Amino acid sequence: MGKGNKLTLYILLAMALGIIVGYIVHVSAPAEFIQSFSKNIKLLSNIFIRLVQMIIAPLVFSTLVVGIAKLGDLKAVGRVGGKALLWFVTASLISLLLGLMLVNLFKPGTHINLAQADTEGVKDLMNKTSTFSLQNFVEHIIPKSLFEAMASNEILQIVIFSIFFGVAAAAIGDYTKPLIKALDVVSHIILKMVNYVMNFAPIGVFGALAAVVAAKGLGIFQFYLVYFIYFLIGIAVLWIILIGIGFLILGSRMKVLLRRIGGPLLIAFSTTSSEAVFPKLTEELERFGCRDRIVSFVLPLGYSFNLDGSMMYMTFASLAIAQAYGIHLDLGTQLVMLLVLMLTSKGIAGVPRASLVVVLATCAMFNIPPEGVALILPIDHFCDMFRSATNVVGNALATSVVSKWEGELSDGHHHVHHDHSHTA
Repeated sequence: MGKGNKLTLYILLAMALGIIVGYIVHVSAPAEFIQSFSKNIKLLSNIFIRLVQMIIAPLVFSTLVVGIAKLGDLKAVGRVGGKALLWFVTASLISLLLGLMLVNLFKPGTHINLAQADTEGVKDLMNKTSTFSLQNFVEHIIPKSLFEAMASNEILQIVIFSIFFGVAAAAIGDYTKPLIKALDVVSHIILKMVNYVMNFAPIGVFGALAAVVAAKGLGIFQFYLVYFIYFLIGIAVLWIILIGIGFLILGSRMKVLLRRIGGPLLIAFSTTSSEAVFPKLTEELERFGCRDRIVSFVLPLGYSFNLDGSMMYMTFASLAIAQAYGIHLDLGTQLVMLLVLMLTSKGIAGVPRASLVVVLATCAMFNIPPEGVALILPIDHFCDMFRSATNVVGNALATSVVSKWEGELSDGHHHVHHDHSHTA
């Protein structure tokens, strides 16, 4: 039994246990005990969420700088990069908009009743960022100090700094190679840390569920079913769009591509990590007929910039949490949020549940209680399986399409000369 599956099992057990414990307390304990029980057991989910928040800043910085520096000599790769980014931006917008439309259509958040949610926590947040003015917005985006931005987890500010840093590093050229390599190492260490942090997920799930059920009873579960079904509808629509566009551009080769990536798809689905299949996907895409230098360039970028499943989920989850708390966001605010997600979702590598990290940061930015993430955490693992698989499809498609546009897509029957220098 793989490590990923063990975690899944533990999360499921933690869910069940949390529900049982919460229900026993809900039914048998006096009201004041319930209140203190909920408050204290919720600390477990706070521990988990804080651990996740701890790794946000270094992760965004290291992956994004490395991604941009890999763009390298902007003249040589400008053309391929331009085509890839064009595809990424379009696919991202389609995914985010789809999530936005569906969440407004189905209103999954209204099925959860959290009238007596963590009001102290909400008040706390409201104090931090009271109004949304132009000045606030500009100050939110442009960092005054990198360390301040990192200290307060302002993702967008970190992204801005990283873009400047990455472009400057690429402009200087070879001299910066050792630093980029070092940052690449840093990003791998952080990804390893993410795996450790994820081991706390069951504890967080247990705490979140026990607290909610103790306070609210079992009525909450109608919500998860509804939420999950709506999410699956979203994923299905996204697959139809992606595969449809694939057929338009690649024609009958699209069927071959889907056959090729079947293996990686299954791994991504069961481990909930699209990162886990990265090396395998590289190989399969080369076998399919994509030129190796294009694969080694577009695929790593895609992993930072083009996680379609995750992006669809981000607007969906963020707005569902807002709906759950009865926070009404007008269309303008929602579109601003979409653009913020467009930027913040870049540079989050395919880490299991990285989407939650972004949802967390985005919620905080728009005065939606980030504890709301604890509401969707229990079902998130199932959503993540579908998200990860969708990310793999999206990136395989991106790489193939860019190869085709570059006139570098062969029929795949030639012998693949494995140049693995780029995977080092």
